[in-house]
Parts: sequence; structure tokens; C-alpha cells
Amino acid sequence: MKSFKYVIREAVGIHARPASLLAKKAAQYASTATIDSGGRKADVKRLLALMALGVKCGQEVTFIIEGDDEEIASEELEKFCSGNL
Repeated sequence: MKSFKYVIREAVGIHARPASLLAKKAAQYASTATIDSGGRKADVKRLLALMALGVKCGQEVTFIIEGDDEEIASEELEKFCSGNL
């Protein structure tokens, strides 16, 4: 299991566009990816689940990645977050 914390910098938080891009990125990997926002969790590969969390700018979230390609998935998702969220 790999995990990392990230503070959302996108001005409007995780809304439709960034949630869609994040879900597409996560879908590239066999590993399961979960996002935890204040105890509420969602599957990163599910667009509506991501949006339902209502993550706002400045909130810290934790990504948890588990599976065969968790090492590369974690690295790539962290890079994605830095550039898009």
C-alpha cells in the first residue's frame, strides 16, 4: 500500500473537470485508488463519487493506492495532482 497527502490548490476544488481528468488518470492503473477527505472516502476511478466528496480549495486529502502497480500509480497520481489540482 502506498499513500500520499495533497492540499487542493484548484480554486473551486475538485469539481467536474478536474474530477473527470483525475478519474481518467486513475483508470490507467490496475491498482485501486481511494481518496480520503476528512474521513469520507471515494474510489478515485468513479467520477460522481469524487464530486460527491465536495473537496474545496485548501483542503488536505489522502490518496491510498493498493495493487500490483501501486508504486508507479502513486508516483503518477501525485504528479497529476501537482499539475492539475
